[in-house]
Amino acid sequence: MTPIIDVRNIRKSFGGLTVIDDCSIQVSKGSITGMIGPNGAGKSTLFNIIAGSLAPDSGEVLLNGQAITQLSANQRFHRGLLRTFQIAHEFSHLTSLENLMMVPPLQEGENLFSTWLRPGEVRRQEAEVRRRALEVLDFVGLSHVRNELAGNLSGGQKKLLELGRTMMTDAEVVLLDEIAAGVNRTLLGDLMGNIERLNRELGYTFLVIEHDMDMIGRLCDPVIVLAQGQVMMEGSIGEIQNNPEVIEAYFGSETA
Repeated sequence: MTPIIDVRNIRKSFGGLTVIDDCSIQVSKGSITGMIGPNGAGKSTLFNIIAGSLAPDSGEVLLNGQAITQLSANQRFHRGLLRTFQIAHEFSHLTSLENLMMVPPLQEGENLFSTWLRPGEVRRQEAEVRRRALEVLDFVGLSHVRNELAGNLSGGQKKLLELGRTMMTDAEVVLLDEIAAGVNRTLLGDLMGNIERLNRELGYTFLVIEHDMDMIGRLCDPVIVLAQGQVMMEGSIGEIQNNPEVIEAYFGSETA
């Protein structure tokens, strides 16, 4: 079966420092794949290359068997490849509802001539987008803050809102960048539950960078371990936690 994400022989250097060194990974369609590794392993760099915000020096990235290495992040978005950020990127002066309604591309109301010549279609489409946004807020448990400015939400609520934004498009793959960072344990449970539902009920594929091993253990199979810009191993969370080389990479040879 063709992997939904296929990263082949990626290299990336900054100055004289090689951060990603001939790295290849695959993400199976319908999986929740984790990516872990010690600080400086190259996780964020590889993540940004997959997302399209950073160009590799060599190698290629494929989505559904099609090369996307030369595509911008925006073009990848339109192909169903989305990402979240470690620090939520909400529109702080818009409400939670308005943040979601901003997401769908090519809305008629964005065209000045449509607002003059096709006001009925603009209203119809806006009503449909609003209906969908309200459904998404209900799905992620934020209906009670739909009219609250997004800048006033807690860190966990902002992460839930960012996850909800992925539901406002035809997403196939969602890249989650340390989504647990700054989230209290109660809301983290809500986040994990929503990720599981999106995967199970809507068929979303996830690639997750995360330091919270409880989250990785609950959600992810397989888990890819990066070290010094290369794949150290791939396997289940149990296999990884019992691998002496992985323990040494994280904690040092004395602990191993």
